[in-house]
Amino acid sequence: MGAATTPAARLVLALAAVHSARVAQIAALVLDDVDLGNRRLTIAGRARPLGDLTLKLMVEWLEYRLRRWPSTANLHLLINNQTANTTSRASNHWITAPMRGQDATLERLRVDRQLEEALIHGPDPLHLAEVFGLGEKTAMRYAESARVLLDQAALWSMGESARATW
Repeated sequence: MGAATTPAARLVLALAAVHSARVAQIAALVLDDVDLGNRRLTIAGRARPLGDLTLKLMVEWLEYRLRRWPSTANLHLLINNQTANTTSRASNHWITAPMRGQDATLERLRVDRQLEEALIHGPDPLHLAEVFGLGEKTAMRYAESARVLLDQAALWSMGESARATW
């Protein structure tokens, strides 16, 4: 998390890498999307559990936000100096700024998270669609990519076993 040096940047990174949220979805989040008591976060209409890391980063951000802009009327989760005195959301440009120049972009982290889910839980497009709110074609594409990777790993493992017996 070397690029994520602020509470906002750390939260954005977690939302992309853990919850597979797109930049526009992150920017659109409002305070009502966060339910700390029940450890839930609603992203693009889908409620998701908040794990320990995301919960910690969310609390850090909300505490910072309250200290920095105690009188703001902006209901967006992520605000900055330009948006704190308005009701506008933070720009995609501001949200992605901490990751610029890094090898991993927020989009790449988001995609990697979806593929990881497919590798861990099996290449099931229905599961991927449910967890991430993916469309049918996108879920099938991730499931197929996971299936290919799993098949390659199995072949490689079988090759290792054959070489070990020699």
